[in-house]
Amino acid sequence: MARNADRSTDMTIAPEQAPAPERTEDRPSPPPARAVTGLIDLAEVVFRELPGHRPEILEGRLIVNPPPDGHHADSLTGLTLALAELHRGETKVRQGIGLWLPTGDEDYVIPDLSVVDADALDHVVAYNCFDPRVFRMVVEITSGNHVNDTVTKPPLYARAGVPVYLIGNRREEEVVLLTDPREDGYRTRSVHRPGETLVLPESIGAKIEIDVDTLLPR
Repeated sequence: MARNADRSTDMTIAPEQAPAPERTEDRPSPPPARAVTGLIDLAEVVFRELPGHRPEILEGRLIVNPPPDGHHADSLTGLTLALAELHRGETKVRQGIGLWLPTGDEDYVIPDLSVVDADALDHVVAYNCFDPRVFRMVVEITSGNHVNDTVTKPPLYARAGVPVYLIGNRREEEVVLLTDPREDGYRTRSVHRPGETLVLPESIGAKIEIDVDTLLPR
């Protein structure tokens, strides 16, 4: 946080008050630096040094997503409540869990919200990311990462075999539902506007109707 110039807390020690220099041999040795060997290591640094930011690796590129705003949080809360009946039995509704992508040695993504098999936690691949086969639906609500969510991620999720990808596109004020994944992308795409409703495929665990406005709060 910036400080006002007239209230700076910086202090300068006068020469006569300065402590005697510490002898080099009295100083403790610094801990050995941990080598950063790949993008996964850099992502770990982001997690540790920038709380609230969400790093992802997409096709060999490290993407750092900024912390979400309040409207983004409202969207996820509303959708989580709408999907409440899926958080029991064979499925669970979870926010912010990693999905290991088949597109690169270190590729992974962290969707905003997911519907997964109930035993998903038994299928960790690496770095607390899970096998894409346990995901029934992933959801992204766009923020500053608009292009990643709407252009970059659809073919990656499709190639991973995720059956349903739901996008709350705040910039365009529309909700996009993508289904029928293939190696080159999703075959089916439907667009829904504010004031409308859409029905999610029963393959996610139940046939659920949601209001578009749930994903696009004003």
